[in-house]
Amino acid sequence: MKHCDYCVMPDTRPGLKFFKDENGKNICSACVNHKNKENIDYKARFKELEALCDKYRRMNGKFEYDCAIAVSGGKDSHFQVHIMKEKLGMNPILFSVEDNFTMTQAGKKNLKNLSETFGCHIISLKPDIKTQKKVMLKTFEKYGKPTWFIDRLIYSYPFAMALKFNTPLLVYGENVSYEYGGGGDFKETYSAKEIFLNGVASDLDINEFIDDEIKEENLQLFFNPSKDKLDKLDPIYLSYFIKWNSYSNYIFAKSRGFSDLQDEWDRSHCAENFDQVDSIGYILHAWMKYPKFGHAMASDYAARFVRYGLLSREEAVEIVKKRDHNLDNRCVEDFCSFVGISKTKFWKIIEKHYNKELFYQNEFGEFKLKNELK
Repeated sequence: MKHCDYCVMPDTRPGLKFFKDENGKNICSACVNHKNKENIDYKARFKELEALCDKYRRMNGKFEYDCAIAVSGGKDSHFQVHIMKEKLGMNPILFSVEDNFTMTQAGKKNLKNLSETFGCHIISLKPDIKTQKKVMLKTFEKYGKPTWFIDRLIYSYPFAMALKFNTPLLVYGENVSYEYGGGGDFKETYSAKEIFLNGVASDLDINEFIDDEIKEENLQLFFNPSKDKLDKLDPIYLSYFIKWNSYSNYIFAKSRGFSDLQDEWDRSHCAENFDQVDSIGYILHAWMKYPKFGHAMASDYAARFVRYGLLSREEAVEIVKKRDHNLDNRCVEDFCSFVGISKTKFWKIIEKHYNKELFYQNEFGEFKLKNELK
């Protein structure tokens, strides 16, 4: 396990590539891509976006929707709606998925603020709770993917709804693979047609979940659109056209009423208080990268902060060492309460997913990285 000499990301992140630079240092593909942004003509790319919008503008009539935006209510959602509606003059319909966990106070405010601030209709899917609980427990136990049920819907539901509303232009925020490292991270494209391949919500065999209580009809919204249906859509990553920066998006969103967790919850395994703030139990999914790959949410944002020039690498290293492993108990309790398991069973499942090639257990039974970040 080696780490980027510029940020703090390890080579165990799926799809992240490492190179030697001219100084003989290890540099990850996410840092390479970030540096390459300086060579991109974003003014020209924004004109491409304007032309794309003109293609679909008022396609359904003067008062009908002409694009769709996949939103959560978070900082990036605020920025996306601002660009599409206020800067480009489109008439968007917003689609979101509620995860059914306990909402934070910030989460309750933000989705409402998104609608009230920008004057947009939001259609939210509240998933089948019975099916969600059963599927979540199965994917958590077998794959270490506690929120696969929700993550899958977050990707598939907007596609299904865009087809129903005849809004081919479907807007997503950043290309996760390109921005932070992952499959296809050097194939920068505006098209989000391959978004299902980024690893977050990869296909699982739904036959694993079907039993006496869960039927195939309970899982219809999980399917990828067929090729014929996908060809009717033009899903895009806004990050292709605009120089994407999570922190800048946060500062903008705050100026338009977005609420962070500053006065509500200091999450022990996070390096910030403004990302994925909507609910409590959901953020377990991002921490599960730690036992499997040796990095989690603190690493993710510490690395971004270094790339953005907000932290030195030395400062980022200290944050990662203090927070990355330290799963917040409030998150654990909310997840256990929702799926109906004890904390004892929870930690037994977690222990099963620790990668023994990356971790050892010390004399106290704690899992420690064999190659600690330096």
